Amino acid sequence: QAYCRDVYRGQLASVHSAARNQELQQLARTYTRHAVWIGAVTSRTTGKWESHWEDSSAWNYANWAPTFPHHVVTTCTTLSARDGLWRSRVCFQLRPFICQY
Repeated sequence: QAYCRDVYRGQLASVHSAARNQELQQLARTYTRHAVWIGAVTSRTTGKWESHWEDSSAWNYANWAPTFPHHVVTTCTTLSARDGLWRSRVCFQLRPFICQY
């Protein structure tokens, strides 16, 4: 998130529809076979696990793979270039990412 903000003056992408998810999947597939970071974070707030967007936009769409998100530690989210599904991952992994402006 910090790199996206500091270098590109943007934010990690938020996804609010199936059409946008597919658009970002296609964009990712153009550049990599790997899953890319998007701006969703899952963390424990006020005693319960919740997902939210880094840009503070409404949480009104999700495309989690089965068994995700994980509710053990705070996690960031990848979008698979292969299947378009989201998976929670530890946030310090180096991966490609999608910035929005």
